[in-house]
Amino acid sequence: MRSPCTREASQACFHNFCQLPSEPQSPTSMTTVSASRHVLEGVMGSLIYPNSQFTNHESLPSLQESFSNFTKAFPQYSQTDQADKIREQEYYHLSLSNRVCFDYIGHGLFSYSQQRSHSWEAPGLEPPFFDISYKAASLHSQIQYGGQMSELEYEMQKRIMALMNLSEDDYTMVFTANQLSAFKLVADSYPFQSNQNLLTVYDYENEAVKVMTESSKNKGARVMSAEFSWPSLGLKSGKLLKKVRRKRKNKRGLFVFPLQSRMTGARYSYLWMTMAQENGWHVLLDACGLGPKDMETLGLSLFKPDFLVCSFFKVFGENPSGFCCLFVKKSSSSILKDSSGTCIVRLVPARRPSQISEELANDDVGTEERTEQEMHVDDNLQGSSSGPIFRQQTSEVTSDPQETKEISVNHEAPEIEESVASFESSKSQIIAGCGSGHSHLECRGLDHADSLGLILISARARYLINWLVNALMSLQHPHSENRNPLVRIYGPKVKFDRGPAVAFNVFDWKGEKIDPSIVQKLADRNNISLSKGFLLHIWFPDEYEHEREQIIETRTSKGGKVLNGTREKLHSGISVVTASLGFLTNFEDIHRLWAFVSRFLDADFVEKERWRYTALNQMTIEV
Repeated sequence: MRSPCTREASQACFHNFCQLPSEPQSPTSMTTVSASRHVLEGVMGSLIYPNSQFTNHESLPSLQESFSNFTKAFPQYSQTDQADKIREQEYYHLSLSNRVCFDYIGHGLFSYSQQRSHSWEAPGLEPPFFDISYKAASLHSQIQYGGQMSELEYEMQKRIMALMNLSEDDYTMVFTANQLSAFKLVADSYPFQSNQNLLTVYDYENEAVKVMTESSKNKGARVMSAEFSWPSLGLKSGKLLKKVRRKRKNKRGLFVFPLQSRMTGARYSYLWMTMAQENGWHVLLDACGLGPKDMETLGLSLFKPDFLVCSFFKVFGENPSGFCCLFVKKSSSSILKDSSGTCIVRLVPARRPSQISEELANDDVGTEERTEQEMHVDDNLQGSSSGPIFRQQTSEVTSDPQETKEISVNHEAPEIEESVASFESSKSQIIAGCGSGHSHLECRGLDHADSLGLILISARARYLINWLVNALMSLQHPHSENRNPLVRIYGPKVKFDRGPAVAFNVFDWKGEKIDPSIVQKLADRNNISLSKGFLLHIWFPDEYEHEREQIIETRTSKGGKVLNGTREKLHSGISVVTASLGFLTNFEDIHRLWAFVSRFLDADFVEKERWRYTALNQMTIEV
């Protein structure tokens, strides 16, 4: 029997052509999707601010005044205050650190409060509770023969399958290090020699897609991409439909499809998956950019992709490391071919460096070989990099937490067995008992999303992202001839069914774009974490050809500048700043981002920041 949440989501998906459900519904008032859309479009331009344009950052309304206007525009926002309570109780570090995070993509496993409590109760563990180690296995062999799973891995798999609303009867789940590893696994195992087409739907540059593209080309595949029409960056459906309906239906290839752009927030119809499958394509659904409850809208009884990829991070605002999950439909697994590689990982209990040292010190082996082993372990703690054991370190927070792992390695293979063996002694502190002899892995971050529910999370995100987009567009340079806007939004503007992400650029009073790297660095100095991206596959109608010459940038495949005589393949697109909102984002967060961006209305803001940091004798990065 399906749960009420699953039943509710499936009905919303079917009746609304798989758009997200509407506002939170009270017992006395049922708000329809069309009414909610009308309310959003009607209030956005008139109620948020009495004056719709701001030319001076000092003239912006205060947080209190802005919030008052916001709640007048969106009175239903008060129905989402449970998210604020969870943030206050379980993620209080966000207030203590005074940092705003707009660069986390994926699903948070644990809460900060949970991490802190376990760090005190379990001094033998490095919270939050696990590391990853690589295993030498191909995707084909892993699915065909499986492998022994620890109880930690089994409980994690069970919890994630429940979150994703997937059945073990239909799908096999594999842990990978990150999204890139998951895409590489599929690309290396997929029979591109016979199914010679790869068709992707991304409006931005994605490292995982680049890896898949290279692997498929090496097998002789023809690579195609969807295009996005300027200036709305809407999907060019006609062109994509022609590519989906290519000849030789029985050997189409792989269709890689994200439900929404994690850069621009553009959403795409779920029906593209069905259309692709009906035309002979295998479908990889990229769910990495979805919110924590968006999977419930899929109605996977209706839409069953052959592959599904989703990423997870440990603690929001604290630890972006984690893993990715690759789901393979069992009825489609027979198409996979054997391949080499070490992209599959296993979860192992985390140990502190001090714990490793104590274990070595207590060892009775007093030979010279033992001394050499200690030297290897000491090197490992300093970040050496060769051998079979991996200890995860995170270099920085990023828009894809799974893509910035630095791996340090220990030569000693026996450490693998020690890590696995130590799990039995430590799992009682990792896994909370549930009685009756059963154990349960507590992923409080996922539990919080479950407690809020799909409708509340999606409505809250819709209010916040549309307010932010409108507020950014209200900033205009003073004294310029044409009242040049400070900010340009790429993709959906104020729109009912847009996703909770926005891509934008900041321009100076002359109309010249400020380098997104500078915006990102200055934001970081103001305790605001943003991401960067590169928009691709943009199609310009004839009437916008003059704009194309002004805004399109050309760079090498590695992201560098184009030099005379370069032989590297060149890419054309637009570098942008991006911000992603999650279910823990609140109004103060987006108001702080708005206030920060407004400071660029001061023509000397960038120069003032450069001199301020120089005066403080800090090591400066050129801005």
